[in-house]
Amino acid sequence: MSLRPGNLVTLHYRLECAGQEVVNTFDAGPETFTLGVGELEGRLEILLLGLEVGDHHIYELGPGEAFGDHDPVMVHSLPRADFAAHLAADMVLEVDGGVDFSLPNGQVLTGSVLEIGAEHVRIDFNHPLAGLPVTFEVKILASEIAGR
Repeated sequence: MSLRPGNLVTLHYRLECAGQEVVNTFDAGPETFTLGVGELEGRLEILLLGLEVGDHHIYELGPGEAFGDHDPVMVHSLPRADFAAHLAADMVLEVDGGVDFSLPNGQVLTGSVLEIGAEHVRIDFNHPLAGLPVTFEVKILASEIAGR
């Protein structure tokens, strides 16, 4: 059975960027998710469509092909004073660290801290791998129609 949206898929996958491993489930154990509902980046999900149980592929994706292009509009300078209300008690504001913002609709938006100034903090809301080349390795272990 070829993979298609709605399938419950169990797989191993590995993401590598600039020679650095970002995720590797081949060592940690497989992941299971429903294809087509956004649990995996959509550009990566498309590569899974049509694959079958037992398939093992390595995709070399150019800059922006996996997580989109880096969009300068997604970089914002925010007042430093606003962070006191947004940071969890155990969270430290630091360059290259992540910051989560709760949106009114309940979603969480994560940004990477680029710079901390006396008055402002520069945050990048692009995916950390946006605009970068990525190696995506995948091995399909099992698939079934979700809900069965």
